[in-house]
Amino acid sequence: MTKEPRSRAGQSRRPGRAGRDVPPPADDTPIIHGAVPPREVLLRFISENPEQASKREIAKAFGLKGEARVELKALLKSFEEDGLLEKRRKSLVRPGALPPVTVLDITTRDVDGELIGRPAEWLDDAGVAPAVLIRQSGGPRKDKAPVAGLGDRVLAKIFPAKERGGPAYTGRVIKVLDKKKNSGMGVFRAMAGGGGRIMPIDRRGEEMEVDADFTAGAKDGDLVEIDVVRMGRYGLPRAQVKGVIGSVASEKAISMIAIHAHGIPYIFPDAVIREAEAAGPATMSHREDWRSLPLITIDPADAKDHDDAVFAEPDPSPDNPGGVLVTVAIADVSYYVRPKSALDREALKRGNSVYFPDRVVPMLPERISNDLCSLKEGVDRPALAVRMVFSHEGRKASHTFHRIMMKSAAKLSYQQAQAAIDGAPDDKTGPILETILKPLWEAYRIMTVGRNRRQPLELDMPERKILLKEDGTVDRVVVPPRLDAHKLIEEMMIQANVSAAETLEKKKQALVYRVHDAPSLAKQEVLREFLQTLDISLVKGGNMRSNHFNGVLAKAKDKPFEQMVNEMVLRSQSQAIYSPENIGHFGLNLLKYAHFTSPIRRYADLIVHRALVGSLGLGEGAITPDEEAALDDIAAEISTFERRAMAAERDTVDRLIAHHLAGRIGEEFDGRVSGVTKAGLFVTLPAYGADGFVPISMLGRDYYIYDEAHQALSGEKTGLGYRLGDEVRVRLAEAVPLAGSLRFDMLSEGRKMPTAVRSFHKSGRRKGAAPRRQPGTRPPRGRR
Repeated sequence: MTKEPRSRAGQSRRPGRAGRDVPPPADDTPIIHGAVPPREVLLRFISENPEQASKREIAKAFGLKGEARVELKALLKSFEEDGLLEKRRKSLVRPGALPPVTVLDITTRDVDGELIGRPAEWLDDAGVAPAVLIRQSGGPRKDKAPVAGLGDRVLAKIFPAKERGGPAYTGRVIKVLDKKKNSGMGVFRAMAGGGGRIMPIDRRGEEMEVDADFTAGAKDGDLVEIDVVRMGRYGLPRAQVKGVIGSVASEKAISMIAIHAHGIPYIFPDAVIREAEAAGPATMSHREDWRSLPLITIDPADAKDHDDAVFAEPDPSPDNPGGVLVTVAIADVSYYVRPKSALDREALKRGNSVYFPDRVVPMLPERISNDLCSLKEGVDRPALAVRMVFSHEGRKASHTFHRIMMKSAAKLSYQQAQAAIDGAPDDKTGPILETILKPLWEAYRIMTVGRNRRQPLELDMPERKILLKEDGTVDRVVVPPRLDAHKLIEEMMIQANVSAAETLEKKKQALVYRVHDAPSLAKQEVLREFLQTLDISLVKGGNMRSNHFNGVLAKAKDKPFEQMVNEMVLRSQSQAIYSPENIGHFGLNLLKYAHFTSPIRRYADLIVHRALVGSLGLGEGAITPDEEAALDDIAAEISTFERRAMAAERDTVDRLIAHHLAGRIGEEFDGRVSGVTKAGLFVTLPAYGADGFVPISMLGRDYYIYDEAHQALSGEKTGLGYRLGDEVRVRLAEAVPLAGSLRFDMLSEGRKMPTAVRSFHKSGRRKGAAPRRQPGTRPPRGRR
């Protein structure tokens, strides 16, 4: 039986002599009081207890005396020589770690509105400056602690973060050193006689006034950066323009707003461009020549870079009858982007490429991403390849990694490959149909047997794509069909990712995993209560598996509430993150999983490539001791940058759709209730993928009861109400394009609610005439 992955919450912690919690090693090697602990335990203790990282304090924490202290001293010395630790005064710290007290500049907010700071002084060759989540509430000191704001410089006490997936550190403000002017962005509107107004670009913003002497040459309609110079009790706040970004009417202005608002680096420094332009073709050193193997790329029709290629054939071994060999080749980015280079520092600062409907902000310059590392048809390209052996039952029997030189035999789109398999080959797919495409589909059929047995979470959430006109405005919103060609590539990439994690674990090589924790018990209970209203049961207990959720989804299949159940299951899930600690991937139902297949657009994959190169002795570009020591910080940073990219992409879509619908005020639309709160309803327009808000004041002159378990608002007098998933008719009442905000009036009469929903809860009582909530506030969303 396959062993269930253990979460960190299930691990024990052993108290040291000094009262500190000493973390257990990953392999459960016992920690003996008075004996030098295992290497990984010692390194983790130093990371998590920077204030107790002197030799004396470490010895005290583990109860070391005599010869054990001598052994500890030698071990710590070896850590320094290997670059895993460095000495600062009398304490030892991990390279790149922040000192216990640090000067921070508060630069931005996260998706929850919490302040994020970064070290005021940070060397460029030290990589990206780590983020620090500023804690300003809770605890007995909250009334005494100084209150900091965006743009301030502060002195802060630094603590290692206890939660994974966010910034690596949290900080408590000790003192505000410099109160900087509030800054932000807006759209400049010129006024007669000079000066102008700043129109807000976010939902909570307000108009500001700019005197004629402080416009910095801004023209009407320009997107500008501003400083707030005066806030008063009366009249509009006053601001001054400190920079002009460009005209808001330009075709890429909407995505530029998100880029600036979320602090996404989008201009490559000159040193990075020079380094990229100086790069030349890879050599055959440490490479196998696979140029005769007919690997092909299958990508979206508009793809500019191609980082993965595939090939499959029957396994000739008599020991594996009916089995297949599947080869996945991935662009060898690690050959070009070396640790601590300008390219590497910039890639880590970005974390990943960011995809907007009108542009891409790449992680790497085009010379690397679209040229030297793109697996172009008929061109020699370096790659890391994994060759996997599958039985006829879809079980992976073995795999091997190779550093190769390849030459893509064909560049196909998903639609092109699928059409050939469906009986409509073209001039390019016809000649390779029998020799390349059909063996790939046969391999996929076999791999699907294994996938079905594994039972990953099978959510049915259609993804919409915005198609733009030449002027950058929305043409239409489509839901591209989900083809077997998409599923084939997805499954082959998943198995390649699994193989990378397995190989690195076997080599005892540190790496960054892609992990996905099981849903919390609290979220499980909320989902369970909701499903009970639909007469669908969900098992109880902590040993939840993805197939339990699949059973729920199967019971909702083809029912009126199918989409509603899919959304609620999605909301119950934890967020996938990067971590050097493996807890498995709940959604994919995999014990070992690491991102390996997209190093052009994800820094996590680049780290895994370097780890493979180093652990397998495949030549230049291997992971360094400094990188290994910093994997905790790197994982936290790239997880944060991933969420930053998601938020920016989402905000851009909201603004584009709001701009598209701004001229249709008063029109009626079919919608679906996608969120229920005490303040009102969120309604999604399926035709556009847009979210809008219906304030509770627009639902009628009744008292409305909010029932979280049933995700419903029910009128106390009439018993009529609305539930998550209800199909409704709404009228567009307001659209604010720059804020991405829509507000609707409800036209559909509520339906009769079940008795359980109508039961009165005093805490949920809301009158229809209650004050409106800010229109356009976003409903909660989940992500696998």
